[in-house]
Amino acid sequence: MNGLSKRALFVRGGWAGHEPVAATDRYAAFLRGSGYSVTTSQTLDAYLDDLSEVDLIVQCWTMGQATEEQVAGLSAAVRAGTGFAGWHGGVVDSFRDRPAYHLLTGGQFVHHPKEFVRYEVRVVADHPAVAGLGAFEVFTEQYYVHADPGNQVLAVTNYLDDPDLPWVGNPVMPVTWVRRHGAGRVFVTTIGHRLADLEVPEVDSMITRGMAWATR
Repeated sequence: MNGLSKRALFVRGGWAGHEPVAATDRYAAFLRGSGYSVTTSQTLDAYLDDLSEVDLIVQCWTMGQATEEQVAGLSAAVRAGTGFAGWHGGVVDSFRDRPAYHLLTGGQFVHHPKEFVRYEVRVVADHPAVAGLGAFEVFTEQYYVHADPGNQVLAVTNYLDDPDLPWVGNPVMPVTWVRRHGAGRVFVTTIGHRLADLEVPEVDSMITRGMAWATR
């Protein structure tokens, strides 16, 4: 990845169970090693700043509340060309009461089984973020999401039998997708509950390549 002269902003916070500091430190170090200038923010007021010179925003902020103005600032920056990327609840379980944010991400977490499960992830598209990756397994939370039909889905899983939702069956569930939001590129994967998930080679590869693809 050639990130010379690129600027990345990590915005992290929310529910501590997703280890927002440790998880973002992992990828901030990666981007610095790839030549990016990296800054971090632990306030959503970062979205009120002038983001016109930021090439990539990586968010890890599970749940929490964002103001209308904060979401509007983020959305405007991405529409103008800033890339946006994230994983798991840090990106698809953020700001549940802000539909404008969900229009940006293209998906929203709805449910996961109470326990970790082992499930297979299958690559279903030709895209730089998943090039050369075959099917792989993870042992972690399996997200049930509502997703925008306009997404380009890169990887899927079959939702497993869930004793809490026996009526939903085994639908094919998107795991990783990309989309456009105005001039900006958006990358999302639903894997990443814990640091061990990010260390799975295929997951790590999707995220690092996804960030590269999303960068302006």
